[in-house]
Amino acid sequence: MKDIEYIEELDTIEELDEGLDQPTDEDALYEHFRIEADLGQVPLRIDKFLTEHMPHSSRNRIQAAADAGFIFVGDKPVKSNYKVRPGDVITLRLHQPKHDTTIYPEDIPLDIVYEDDALMIINKPAGMVVHPGAGNFTGTLINAVAWHMKDVPEFDPNSPEVGLVHRIDKDTSGLLVVAKTPDAKSSLGKQFFDHNTHRSYNCLVWGHFTENEGRIEGNITRDPKDRLRMTVTAPDSGIGKPAVTHWRVIEKFGYVTLIECILETGRTHQIRAHMKHIGHPLFGDERYGGMEILRGERSTTYKAFINNCFKLCPRQALHARTLGFIHPVTGEQMDFTSEWPEDLAALIEKWRGYVSGTTRDMLKEL
Repeated sequence: MKDIEYIEELDTIEELDEGLDQPTDEDALYEHFRIEADLGQVPLRIDKFLTEHMPHSSRNRIQAAADAGFIFVGDKPVKSNYKVRPGDVITLRLHQPKHDTTIYPEDIPLDIVYEDDALMIINKPAGMVVHPGAGNFTGTLINAVAWHMKDVPEFDPNSPEVGLVHRIDKDTSGLLVVAKTPDAKSSLGKQFFDHNTHRSYNCLVWGHFTENEGRIEGNITRDPKDRLRMTVTAPDSGIGKPAVTHWRVIEKFGYVTLIECILETGRTHQIRAHMKHIGHPLFGDERYGGMEILRGERSTTYKAFINNCFKLCPRQALHARTLGFIHPVTGEQMDFTSEWPEDLAALIEKWRGYVSGTTRDMLKEL
């Protein structure tokens, strides 16, 4: 299960919702999901365990799947109150075959920042999904990588021993590292798992900060009210995975602030959930409440300005700006920086223009 720890955004398991509605046929069950519990796993109800490890699948749906006999430990179906034990092999088996998730090469342009025989650094545009999953089986970054590597027999895009080491959300732009060899994947994966890499993000968030830097510590877990969103729980709650984000102010625009976030951990939606938790959702982040006017006037002119900003950068204003790690072959420190994409740069410039054209009294009141 260590692979799961340093992959930021897991594949979706939306087939669960479809499978529960299929007619019963005990002789035809197809495996859709498999996971092996760590040797150090503490006893935990299987519905709670799977809720943490199956994105886009609510606890209620998992309980329904268990009640229908679709959740197995080994070769035996179990109920939702079964306690997961170290080494348990848990599978979800449904009546319809799993969607074909084979990765096929597609001729899609890539912005390759750096490449050698062991790895490549890619600057991902916003709007591109990194890996095939429910609803996005083609047109992903890894399909493009498969095309780029199609003449390299040793590179199998469908092998978990090579490929993406970490992920960023579809509508987040910025840097990703892809391992070309199993040794590179293993080395880089361990660096991410041990939190020995350096990653920083730039983002525009709602609100004014009285401090210039800070630290957010709070466990990340799936929101029981919205399975497509993550939420934050107390570090000592025992719910979710530990997560730490450091932030510092880059530039203030009164009602919004440009900040840098440095991750100690790499949880799903970590920055988006952490900033929402402290009252500063990312600008334009619809899922976490950032597509509403959360600060500022209520004048017609200001509303029009904000709506124009949303149109200018129609996504969460989040960019994976820097990435640093030790090269798995040479042992050298590798550091990369990605410039802001056009939409984010234009958004920031628009706020600069707004502040320069607005009375400074706005800032003095904050």
